Amino acid sequence: MNRNVWLLFICQGLVNASTISQISISALIGYSLAADKTYATLPYALQMTATMAASIPAGMIFARLGRKAGFLAGAAMTLFGTVLFAIGLIRADFVLYCLGAIPTGLGFGVGQHYRFAAAEVAPPEQRSRAIALVMAAGVISAILGPELVKHSKDMAMPVLFLGTYIALAILPAISMGLLAVTALPPSPPRQSSPTPILALIARPNFLTAAVAGLVAYGAMNLIMAATPLQMKLCGFGVDDSTDVIRAHAICMFAPGFISGRLIDRYGPHRVIMVGGLLNFLCIGIALSGSEFSTFIVALMALGIGWNFMFVGASALLTTAHSAAERVRAQATNDFIVFGMVSITSFSSGAIHAAAGWSVVNLTVVPFLVAALALVAWHYVRQGKLHPVR
Repeated sequence: MNRNVWLLFICQGLVNASTISQISISALIGYSLAADKTYATLPYALQMTATMAASIPAGMIFARLGRKAGFLAGAAMTLFGTVLFAIGLIRADFVLYCLGAIPTGLGFGVGQHYRFAAAEVAPPEQRSRAIALVMAAGVISAILGPELVKHSKDMAMPVLFLGTYIALAILPAISMGLLAVTALPPSPPRQSSPTPILALIARPNFLTAAVAGLVAYGAMNLIMAATPLQMKLCGFGVDDSTDVIRAHAICMFAPGFISGRLIDRYGPHRVIMVGGLLNFLCIGIALSGSEFSTFIVALMALGIGWNFMFVGASALLTTAHSAAERVRAQATNDFIVFGMVSITSFSSGAIHAAAGWSVVNLTVVPFLVAALALVAWHYVRQGKLHPVR
């Protein structure tokens, strides 16, 4: 892979580190600040809603000003959101804390396009590997994010976690420095008559990729967001839930070092379906007990399942559009995917509070069944997968 792919790899790791740190602590902070504990996951839900909302304006910025301008704007929004989080925490103001989730989510939404930028700067025959490699940068964040929380949470006492947000403010600043020396493609050629959104969505390749991606992210998010709360109810502390989230995050991203090769060899459909089966394994383990080992093994299976489904879906998406359509198609896809993430972020805390951990897990099952049925249908319709070499 060339130098620019590796720079995007680091930038992706930094933006994910901010998000994983926030996942580790936002529900706990929300639980402590919110009068109604049903809203404990509201900050994270707002962040994911903003991530969804970022897709369309990000596409417009990329189309008009190019990748670099868009990514710099995203890093600046992440920095601003981190400052708002810190102020809300200092003032013990739940509303202000929730407001910080909006620019942070917008920055994360822009950062989701690093994987597409990697495919654009890599040779055509290495696009799947470039996508998978940049997503594998989450290994950095899986280690950096939770460790940052552990070592900084008491740094600015008596305000717990204030030190974490001070440390998190450094990460987007580093990203902006790296982006300044990264060579990225200019804005794509304008279409005289852009392809209608509905026409893009109706393409079988696009539809299959989008559904697989939204179910992968939605299922993962629904279970993951509720995990720190369930562990708290089972008597585990912050460090315990942070360890589980870290193991989960490593398993989300570490397969990226091989999943691109697996897609090249076996095709995206098979990789997506293996990911779906791993999600079913996660649910079975999660329902089997409440020991620490149960939580960590279930979340590890969930992480690997997410990687196979989401990387496979992202690779399949690259076959669903032309060069001129790429930004429009990518923005539409991410709007759909993170729309589901937003819904699951809002519903995770509410489902957990109203019906419990078992229902949170079982809610995922019909969506997984529907997604795998669609992938199987597309496999049959396509006639064959990528040839096995």
